[in-house]
Amino acid sequence: MEAPHLLMLAICCLSLLSRGAAAAKVGGEFSYDPCSDRGPKHWGELNKDWGMCKNGRLQSPISLSKWTADLNQGLGDLRRRQRPADAYLKNDGHEIVVDWDGNDAGSIKIKNIDYQLVNYHWHHPSEHTQDGKTFPLELHMVHINNVTKNIAVIGILYEYGPPDPFIYMLERDIQNLDIDGGVEFLGQVDPRDVKLGGRKYFRYMGSLTTPPCTEGVTWTVMDKVQTVAPYQVRLLKRALVEEKNARPLQKINGRDVSYFDPYSRVGSVAAE
Repeated sequence: MEAPHLLMLAICCLSLLSRGAAAAKVGGEFSYDPCSDRGPKHWGELNKDWGMCKNGRLQSPISLSKWTADLNQGLGDLRRRQRPADAYLKNDGHEIVVDWDGNDAGSIKIKNIDYQLVNYHWHHPSEHTQDGKTFPLELHMVHINNVTKNIAVIGILYEYGPPDPFIYMLERDIQNLDIDGGVEFLGQVDPRDVKLGGRKYFRYMGSLTTPPCTEGVTWTVMDKVQTVAPYQVRLLKRALVEEKNARPLQKINGRDVSYFDPYSRVGSVAAE
């Protein structure tokens, strides 16, 4: 066996030994570790209901680029009708989640369909890439239609820079959150404290990026890359079982990927 392969094997073994016990206790049903037999390549084999992770054709995340996406002005601006509501901070071992109570936090509207806000959660590094670049962090804003149960997710990418204001508000709570399925009541949290950063975005049909990898998810990934401080990413990492919680890129499989840029036409109407 060549030296690089031996080194990779050693790294994998150390990773499994250091995190194996914790993963078995918290979030142990699947792993992001590529060396693990419960890692992303094996998700579709771990549970009969997770077959889409292996056999699906519309899986997420994918690589995005405005140079290859189809400009689609018919998509229109993303509409947010959100408001402060009671929220909980949760740690399930895989993700730090801000979970809003009930349907009180409002909704987004896509193609005249309302999707109620469910939660915000983070992946590090980013799951989607933009123009071939992976970023330190990605926020997912998860919404669901109460009638059809269809899911819509807004993704925001972050590069290193000034601290993110929303994470800043939660830093003490994240530090105090128990890794063993910790839950903390936050009181009223305004989802609009996370800014979209602009009106340009990518749109495609994909899936959840965690098991069961359900397809039919409407993805909106904002073009504007925002900033997060390195210490904030470290804080999110320390709170979890695994160092990384990002699924590898999936095949596009001929899907349509659209790009909305309101400034490429005259007379565009403001978003919110």
